[in-house]
Amino acid sequence: MANDTKIAFLDLVAPHMELEEELVAAFRAALRSAAFIGGPAVEGFEHDFASFCDTRFCVGVGSGTDALRFALAAAGIAKGDCVITVPNTFIATTEAISQVGAQPEFVDVDEHTYTMDVEKLRNFLEEKCERDASGRLVSKRTGHPVTGIVPVHLYGHPADMDPIMELAERYHLIVIEDACQAHGTEYYSARNKRWMKAGSIGRAAAFSFYPGKNLGACGEAGAITTNDEAIARKCRVIRDHGQAKKYYHDIEGYNGRLDSIQAALLRIKLGHLREWNERRRKAAEVYGILLSDLHDDMIVPAAAPWAHSVYHLYVVRVQNRDEFIAELAAHNIGTGIHYPVPLHLQSAYGYLGYKEGDFPVAERLAKEIVSLPMFPNLTPDQQQRICTVVGRSVSKRSTLVNA
Repeated sequence: MANDTKIAFLDLVAPHMELEEELVAAFRAALRSAAFIGGPAVEGFEHDFASFCDTRFCVGVGSGTDALRFALAAAGIAKGDCVITVPNTFIATTEAISQVGAQPEFVDVDEHTYTMDVEKLRNFLEEKCERDASGRLVSKRTGHPVTGIVPVHLYGHPADMDPIMELAERYHLIVIEDACQAHGTEYYSARNKRWMKAGSIGRAAAFSFYPGKNLGACGEAGAITTNDEAIARKCRVIRDHGQAKKYYHDIEGYNGRLDSIQAALLRIKLGHLREWNERRRKAAEVYGILLSDLHDDMIVPAAAPWAHSVYHLYVVRVQNRDEFIAELAAHNIGTGIHYPVPLHLQSAYGYLGYKEGDFPVAERLAKEIVSLPMFPNLTPDQQQRICTVVGRSVSKRSTLVNA
């Protein structure tokens, strides 16, 4: 075992130490006011995060999963519907679909951006769907009406939203963005002739503030962003047991409120998010330079010309991944895999009837991807050390393969 100081995959301590006094003051204020649920802290964060995302409304909720589930329900996704998404994402994406009574339908992803392949989406709508007697678009595979799309902005890189929105409009589908890894990500919309923030493009969007996100809470938290006042209003009702007025329940809802302490902490951190995202971008540039000689044997993240990624994760692709990870671990370098098994092959979704080979790009990615350390406090010296070990490992594996 090497004696080098450990480089963690993710450093959650340093940013909190930098902001410790501000965070403790916010916690102390909550203790003294006893305003633990709702109130000015939540409203203040909602206002600031809506402004950050260039949307009219933000609704704070208990988690990213709540955010996506409530947004789908508020937008009108109903029991028995089909919602199109991708298989290479965290299960929360499809849990939210299933838990509103709908069923996920998958399309494969782009080989370079790892986000929804627009041509595969187009093919699904044109070739794998049909109109029923009432004119509804239905899936030939399931017979259920297709009513929505959940594109996932993965690893901080946005999905290609213009053609997705065009197809959605043509087929009258609801688009809810999964922006849980995309706080501050920007997409250049040729349709609108401007850069647009993730979370401001679809009917609504879901964000997670799980601690490891670019904007992370000190626990669980999430938010919905939207420009649709009716959706925002309904999400507020859904998150609070279906009540618009205490003890008067218009619908059956959930306990999905955002704690005021988490909101206060997030509001403080939000003031630093642009700087933190810029540090991530610079770290990604350094990785790109240091790994440039390995491009024949390793695939580094691609940035589409219409994307300003915030590099929630820095994901490379290698052969012999287990050996690669073990070699980095031997040098005290942390890694992650996001995600090792695509959702259509998970036991939880066996009932959907998918099989290996149905989504070859997602399946190939799942066997090759490795997330290298990425966080705002990552230093160039740490990256040099990481890339030195990566270079040795990749070169060694390449020699063995070609011997």
